[in-house]
Amino acid sequence: MLERHLSCLGPSGFHRLVYDEWPGPPGAPTLMCVHGLTRNARDFDAIAATLSDHYRVVCPDMAGRGRSDWVADPAEYSFPTYLADCAALIARLDVESLDWIGTSMGALIGMMLAAQKGSPIRRLVLNDAGPFISKQALAWLGSFIGADPTFESLDAMERAVRQNSSGFGRLTDAQWRKMTLDLSRAKDGGFGYAYDPRIGDPYKADLPDVDLWPLWDQVACQTLILRGEESNVLPRDVAMAMTERGPKPKLVEFPGVGHAPALLSDDQIGAVRGFLLG
Repeated sequence: MLERHLSCLGPSGFHRLVYDEWPGPPGAPTLMCVHGLTRNARDFDAIAATLSDHYRVVCPDMAGRGRSDWVADPAEYSFPTYLADCAALIARLDVESLDWIGTSMGALIGMMLAAQKGSPIRRLVLNDAGPFISKQALAWLGSFIGADPTFESLDAMERAVRQNSSGFGRLTDAQWRKMTLDLSRAKDGGFGYAYDPRIGDPYKADLPDVDLWPLWDQVACQTLILRGEESNVLPRDVAMAMTERGPKPKLVEFPGVGHAPALLSDDQIGAVRGFLLG
């Protein structure tokens, strides 16, 4: 795995976007994996390592997360910025087409890109997000996004990560510890989350439902939906409606999981691998 970066232009100037790349076999197709709202590229380490036997896998830290720059104006933590940054990264990769795995926010970015005329996305995996998000789900996200605690130890941080990410389902102790390390940054003599807390600013308002069904109907590429059976972000009725319009994708659900499947277990990785390579 190689760490790379590129400069992306926004309204307040350039910001540095860091991404990981697994080169894959010579001539391999490209797969981009984009994380959720408070997460970063390291969420995809396991599935990228597995799929790199067939793909060149690219996993960016979106602006304000992980190793990428924090932007000057928090209003730029928005989908226009994320779409422009991903388009710049696709141009850097110099490919005519690519496949996409997106979790939560990354799923919405992928859906928005796939809905555009001439989109390069060939196959699309949406992990626990869709074209309708209720204001209740947005309020739930806003209740913890942008928190900026300082933990005196990694053990203390891991306890918080386990609680906040309980929707991921049953993970091993080693997986929880890796996740904690991947989400951490040095802060005030202890540890903090590796994101700009201002990413939560847009969620502090009383937001209405998000309705992107017209965009969904423009998606034409092969698509797979993954859903945690206990998800409060992608309700089952929305997921079922997605299978009946737009790209009419297959839906795979995972018991004992909420928002969102962590893509660490054999069944979850197997479902993605089977779709992309089948």
